[in-house]
Amino acid sequence: MINHFNIIKMLNIKSDTMKHLILVGMVWLCSLVSVVAQSVPQVIPALQQWQPAKGKLVLPESGKVIVSSDEEGILKQSAEILVQDLKEMFGWNYRVVVGKKEKGAVYLTLSKPDKTLGDEGYRMDIRNGVTIEAPTSKGVFWGTRTLLQMIHNQPEGLMKGLATDFPLYPNRGFMIDVARKFFTMDYLRDYVKILSFYKLNELQVHLNDNGFVEFFGNDWNKTYAAFRLESERYPGLTAKDGSYTKAEFRDFQKMAATYGVNVIPEIDVPAHSLAFTHYNPRLAADNKAYGMDHLDLYKKEVYDFVDSLFDEYLSGEDPVFVGPEVHIGTDEYNVKESEQFRRFTNHCMDLVTKYGKTTRLWGSLKIMKGETLVDLKGKVVSAWNYNWMDVNTCLEAGAKVVNLCDWLLYLVPAVNYYHDFLDYQWLYESWMPEMMRKDDPKVEKRNPNFLGAMLAVWNDRVGNGISQQDVHVRTFPALQVVCEKMWKGENVQHISYAQFEALCQSTPEAPGVNLLAKVPRRTVLTDTDKEITLSGTDVMTTSVDEIGYPYAVEFEICPDSIPNIDAVLFKGPHSEFVTNWQNTGKFAFRRDGYEFVFHAYRLPESKWTKVRVEGDVKGTSLFIDGQLQERLEGRIGEVFNAKSQKKDRIWYQETLIFPLKQLGDTQMGFKGKMKNVVCIPR
Repeated sequence: MINHFNIIKMLNIKSDTMKHLILVGMVWLCSLVSVVAQSVPQVIPALQQWQPAKGKLVLPESGKVIVSSDEEGILKQSAEILVQDLKEMFGWNYRVVVGKKEKGAVYLTLSKPDKTLGDEGYRMDIRNGVTIEAPTSKGVFWGTRTLLQMIHNQPEGLMKGLATDFPLYPNRGFMIDVARKFFTMDYLRDYVKILSFYKLNELQVHLNDNGFVEFFGNDWNKTYAAFRLESERYPGLTAKDGSYTKAEFRDFQKMAATYGVNVIPEIDVPAHSLAFTHYNPRLAADNKAYGMDHLDLYKKEVYDFVDSLFDEYLSGEDPVFVGPEVHIGTDEYNVKESEQFRRFTNHCMDLVTKYGKTTRLWGSLKIMKGETLVDLKGKVVSAWNYNWMDVNTCLEAGAKVVNLCDWLLYLVPAVNYYHDFLDYQWLYESWMPEMMRKDDPKVEKRNPNFLGAMLAVWNDRVGNGISQQDVHVRTFPALQVVCEKMWKGENVQHISYAQFEALCQSTPEAPGVNLLAKVPRRTVLTDTDKEITLSGTDVMTTSVDEIGYPYAVEFEICPDSIPNIDAVLFKGPHSEFVTNWQNTGKFAFRRDGYEFVFHAYRLPESKWTKVRVEGDVKGTSLFIDGQLQERLEGRIGEVFNAKSQKKDRIWYQETLIFPLKQLGDTQMGFKGKMKNVVCIPR
């Protein structure tokens, strides 16, 4: 962007009049940029090209999505998803029709191959109706995502014109560590819809990993580890505190494919493998200096186990791993075993190839040097660290590359390294997908083997209280920025960060998805001053499922003289808020397998009390009759790290997206009276 202050300095302008004129010119230029932005439909990611036409198109609330008879088998599924999404987002009643283009309808069609559009591009012509055409079904589907955002952002009617849209990078994704924090299948399905809505096409699922030994008494046998998939060959291997069946994981990948998202399952070996060595300690490296999370690469038993485990999910007519790629991990093994590590990497790559899949790997060959040749041609390397494996090293080795640079793209909630929240403005204004460091030069000419980038979230601090939604609060804004830079590229000259941020905040997460639990306005959930009596086994539903940060929830409550113990007062899709915790009269809440208690206050029986709960991304506060009783925030645990001979910390997250879907419960619900239940976004 033009630095107007440098211009003034260079011209050595001393006249106040001239300075005034220049400032007026600056204001005019900014307003012109704003006008240009307003003349183009605003969506995320931004359109590559837009040719405006006169007028607006107002689509009917009841209408048709039409596909031709020749293309019904290819495009009908995309049409059906669009119809469903129009219902979810706007309450519109559309139906899928096979036929020819009609006035006032949405028409989906395939076009001839087009070098400009490539495999994912499309054209959208908005005239008397909407026509979306592309060389591939995926391109058509991306066009439907754009149309949904256009309708949302232009409630008075769609700008007429022609959009030509395509991504700059073919691989645009997100990686989630489900091993050290379990995420439900519903959450993963919602995330597919979110990624798809923003035209991100990859989801890597990190299926096994372990906590840090220092937080478990420096005892590897007690250290948390998990493998999240059902295993029939190794009963007992699957985590007991959350897992996915083979059937639901298979169905999940197939569902994701219909939304244009390739799910990449990752089994991480030979480090980060404590779940496997817990199951069979003989698999662990004999050299205890390496840690029990290292597989022993000199034992045939290890190779047999790895071969069998991958075979369980890759073999058969309908394998558990559905997509074209499988990730084998291969990072952070002890450097003293570089040569054997390189041999093991070759073994795993050959193993995946045998099943007709493309191998992905973290790659550590920059630091794990040796004489054993590791041929990375045709493989996809996740370039994750400048010292272990960077983009240029991968490209020089002939690999295809996806950038997951730790210093720029790693989110690790509630720790003091990498990022708790990313710098969204810097990403928008300065980041390029090829960058491994902030001082890396921007690449003018892209290497055809450089595929794109991926945001990653790691849940290193096992047991820190982070919730699924807390993770989403951190990742979602980052995904919005990353998708913009990988699809559109640089756009700051047209849309400032302030404008982009406003657009991000007003754009939904995805059709039918509200993990942020946004509530648009103050909402009264019960009739004013009307008392509600709950017996402990009955339920009253409300119009709001839950409310997200920042918020306040107010209610008045009068418990029965003989209250239920641990009585559910509020319940939602992800949490519950209880009274009389452990028969103490205390309030508490539960979510994600955690329980948090307000110890400073005891609710009296048979007496009306006015309660207010406030929540934000850092913690939760309890007010009684207008007075703060307790703030749950800032609790820190300290442990001794035997290896580094120093203390490490864990920061506990005592947060709550407040549940509101129902008052009471059918079992052990609240007994007593309530009134004036109100939720307030702040």
